[in-house]
Amino acid sequence: MPTVHFLDVTNRDGVQTARTGLSKFGKTMVNFYLAKLGVAQSEIGFPFLFHEVPYVRAQVALAEAGAFGSLRLSGWCRGVPQDVEKAAPLGLRHYNLSISTSDYMIQNKFRGRLDRDAIIREMTAAVRVAKQAGALTVGVNAEDGSRTDDGFLLEFALAAKQAGADRVRYCDTIGGDTPDRIRERFAKLATATAMPIETHCHNDLGMAVANSVSGALGDLDAGQDAWVNTCVNGIGERSGNADLLSTILAFEHGFGVDAQIGDALDLSWARRFGLWASYAFGQPLPYNQVGVGRNAFAHESGIHADGALKDHGNYELYDEASLGPFPEDWHARPGRVVLTGEYGGKAGFRHVMDGLGAEVADEDLAFRLVQLCNAMTGRPLTDDELRLIAAYPRELSLLFPGYEPA
Repeated sequence: MPTVHFLDVTNRDGVQTARTGLSKFGKTMVNFYLAKLGVAQSEIGFPFLFHEVPYVRAQVALAEAGAFGSLRLSGWCRGVPQDVEKAAPLGLRHYNLSISTSDYMIQNKFRGRLDRDAIIREMTAAVRVAKQAGALTVGVNAEDGSRTDDGFLLEFALAAKQAGADRVRYCDTIGGDTPDRIRERFAKLATATAMPIETHCHNDLGMAVANSVSGALGDLDAGQDAWVNTCVNGIGERSGNADLLSTILAFEHGFGVDAQIGDALDLSWARRFGLWASYAFGQPLPYNQVGVGRNAFAHESGIHADGALKDHGNYELYDEASLGPFPEDWHARPGRVVLTGEYGGKAGFRHVMDGLGAEVADEDLAFRLVQLCNAMTGRPLTDDELRLIAAYPRELSLLFPGYEPA
């Protein structure tokens, strides 16, 4: 039976969001939380960019050391061979290769530099380079797929499959698709290609989650697995991407949604991830943010309050306890507190680590990493961040070339 899988793109599309940013250590924590949630794959960033190289090396080392469980790590490259050739030595085994496919972008973005034939040549060459370099899976992204006509979209997908691609990502790049349309298009394309079509939906009309669910159902209609792109808290360019938690909950609790999730999800980490992301990105959560907002389970009006007091199921679709506890981090304690950070000393470091019950693998290296990571993020480190540093200092030191132990 075909199943639904989640491929989160917070570390690629999410960090591209205007007026925000995330440190390389922060991107590492995104992978940590995705692994704890049980998400299948994280698109960790841009392995062909020089400033991503130490970060990618650290992620590969952390994955090999078991820090990310079964989470797959994938790199995003433009659909050209040169990007893949630059990325290949870093050891990633999963890729998504992206190129624009709509006539609108061919005319107004490429402006004569590429036509349809050239797009397919570049894309297929990039796929072959990735596979020859040892990639286990390659997804090919049809940027602006929602504005690409059916005929060329099919030609593009079949060429990708012949070159060795495992999936095609249908990108609703400008967020204009609608649920009925996208389900029909996914079902037709997945049937014609006999391969999964991956959802990538933007929220310009407020329908990114609805479109992601509908597109995935189109895959299932065609007898193919579904792969759904998400971002934590729905961040992303312009109005954002499909929210990770909202999309998971829609599959789990949406009326009439008949789909089996193929990932072993653990939503008890949902609140810690959502609140951490708000803190790390510097983006306050709306009160009505699904699952993790302050009002997600709050009741005031008389009828609602009376019903919720009798049985929360009267006015709540799912149990808030399933999303795990709200974080109560060391650095947020009121009153007298000793912290550890960029300018801290060994006594404060030991005090905090002992208080967290963290077993420190290499005290001297972990202490330096606390200072470096605090300097990188510019904010107090959270309990989960400190525990990850304590457990994997050697691997995390790769974030900082020159600080790795011999």
